Amino acid sequence: MTSYQNMSPFNQQPISYAHIIKSDAEALEIAHALAEKFKVQAVQRDAARILPFDEIEAYSQSGLWAITVPKQYGGAEVSSLTVARIIALMSGVDGSIGQIPQNHFYALEVLRNTGTEQQKQKLYAEVLHGARFGNALAEFKTQNAAQKHTSIRRTEQGYVVNGEKFYCTGSLFAHRIPTLVKDQDDREFLAFIPRDSQGLELIDDWTGFGQKVTGSGTVKFNQVSIEAEDIIAFDQAFIEPTLVGPFAQIMHAAIETGIARAAFEETLHRVRQARPWIDSGVEHATQDPLTLLELGRIVADVRASEVLLKQAAHSIDAAKPQPTVQNVAKASLDVAKARAHSTETALKAASKLIELAGSRGSQRVDGLDRFWRNARVHTLHDASRWKYYFIANHLLNDVLPPRRGTL
Repeated sequence: MTSYQNMSPFNQQPISYAHIIKSDAEALEIAHALAEKFKVQAVQRDAARILPFDEIEAYSQSGLWAITVPKQYGGAEVSSLTVARIIALMSGVDGSIGQIPQNHFYALEVLRNTGTEQQKQKLYAEVLHGARFGNALAEFKTQNAAQKHTSIRRTEQGYVVNGEKFYCTGSLFAHRIPTLVKDQDDREFLAFIPRDSQGLELIDDWTGFGQKVTGSGTVKFNQVSIEAEDIIAFDQAFIEPTLVGPFAQIMHAAIETGIARAAFEETLHRVRQARPWIDSGVEHATQDPLTLLELGRIVADVRASEVLLKQAAHSIDAAKPQPTVQNVAKASLDVAKARAHSTETALKAASKLIELAGSRGSQRVDGLDRFWRNARVHTLHDASRWKYYFIANHLLNDVLPPRRGTL
């Protein structure tokens, strides 16, 4: 377990100027090139738990972490489908790298909806220059996920944050850590706290058996000072109809869909290379009817998840120009369908990879187990069973889904 206090990542290197991406096509082209590079050491990073500092630096410097910045502020403002495709692509290569920027984009979406003009100009400019945002949202020691103890209080000098967070994915790599806080009136805010703030401590104590190098450990705040211009209203993002929830969830669906697709592609590769199955009574694994049956089921599920993901992205983008109660609810439900399906698909595809690879699939040297471990851990983020509930409740009873970050 490593503790980092008052240290910027990458040996205190300052934020450097990143490439500015201008279009969806350019974003996808850069993402494909980077994914090939990230794939090279993916098994080794997972096996030895090597945190991907260099990879994340290259990722943000490529301009891909700024692709949701609105055009009026100098960004590409790519479609939700492009964001989902890039996250799926990276997740298939390395589930951890696929997840790390999720909260960064989530924070930018909150900023887009509830930030002031001055805050948008400041924070968007930082991101365009290469800044990365982590997160400190969830708390580990409360009785349920809805409770938050981390507080923000006004002082004579400004504002002070105290508390402790866990599951802080991406914070080890971040320049700012957007932190969910409550004031004395129980209102919620997102405080964009600089990484090198006095009293901020990062603890690398994430020990999950999957998504091993997301850096999803503890962040502690001990009398951490923050300026008023870095504090953004958070509760307003859900009081009014916004796309903060659907956008957050489509990225999670993309992570799982990417893992599922990669697991399936790896399964095809292994089956094609397999030796003749002596016990099957046929000449080669590619002619075994049971193997073909399982492959057919997997590819149908993977393709269905991809289609649902695309449909959900289109619903988000259709609602974006003018969000209403109805079109935001539709986006939430379409994303819920994609996320519920991707949860099951990722687990099935990753499990079938090990099964159809045979005894070779159990060898750690090949790292085939990482797909299942990553899928199993990520799918625990929030329960898919509730997504099915809200889908059916709307279908049968015309009840709109609640507005929140998990739907």
